[in-house]
Amino acid sequence: MRIITTEDFSDIYIKIHQRGLPFVLSKFNINAFKRTQSAFNNGNLKTANFWIIPDVRKRWNRLITGDENQLYEDYLTKNYFKDKTNLKLISLGSGVCSHEIRLAELRPDWEVHCYDFSDKLLQNAAKSAQEKKLNNISFFAENVITYNFEPQRYDIVFFHASLHHFDKMDDFLKNVAVKNLKPGGYLIINEFVGNNRLQYSQEQINYINKAIDLIPKKFRKIFKTGLYKNSYSGSGVLRMIAADPSECVDSISILPAIHRYFNVIEEKPYGNNLLQSALKDIAHHFVNEDAEKKEILERVFDLEDEFLKTNKSDFVFGIYQLK
Repeated sequence: MRIITTEDFSDIYIKIHQRGLPFVLSKFNINAFKRTQSAFNNGNLKTANFWIIPDVRKRWNRLITGDENQLYEDYLTKNYFKDKTNLKLISLGSGVCSHEIRLAELRPDWEVHCYDFSDKLLQNAAKSAQEKKLNNISFFAENVITYNFEPQRYDIVFFHASLHHFDKMDDFLKNVAVKNLKPGGYLIINEFVGNNRLQYSQEQINYINKAIDLIPKKFRKIFKTGLYKNSYSGSGVLRMIAADPSECVDSISILPAIHRYFNVIEEKPYGNNLLQSALKDIAHHFVNEDAEKKEILERVFDLEDEFLKTNKSDFVFGIYQLK
């Protein structure tokens, strides 16, 4: 376990430039819930995280759906729920709800309920749903840990990049996710399932640095700073807890807990073991791609594929049915 690293100090400096000093100071709030909330309340923040790169998204689509142009929401509704009508879906920790809105668009006969503690994100989501004239999706600003849900109300429980923010995974799935489901109900995840608090192995850190070395310096200038990304030393636990106490708090337990209560219908690992850290804060260079940038990304993708031959994927897409 890494308590504090050089990465932590550079990340603080970068956050000041990218998100402002008030955001960094908010991390000194003694209330852990408030620190977590501050990490999510700004829905309009411009970042340079790896997920903004079009070729990264195409890679996800290919590894999950088999088609780089097919989103997983389309894949789900066409392959697994084509003949299942009038379903009720609950999303826990829905955030900006972009995936839930997509599902509501694809299946107007479904009823979609989005729960998140960030009222600001939900307000933005509700506005987007209204613009699309959707009347089958609703938004609830609640703490799902303490909220008193009606048992066995839903056919599907859905998590996109939110399940890894919940602690005591086995208890959470049993007491919240499972209780919300009707008998034979479904769980759908698209999640980080790697080590708690991003405590990567030394081998993984070495590979992340190999990936950074593949990127020419002109594409390593860090977003909104004059710094260059030259290496990666891993995240320290103290900064992780200060920045967001919920981040990857029990992520390593996600798949074992799911397998305890659910049968696997489909489980697709799709990596990001190197991409998430190597491209963090420099992804903006690769949004507008050309032949040179495409070749660089392909080399980084090949390196990640090499790493994944002998290591478990940090990200998984899965469809499961209640035992």
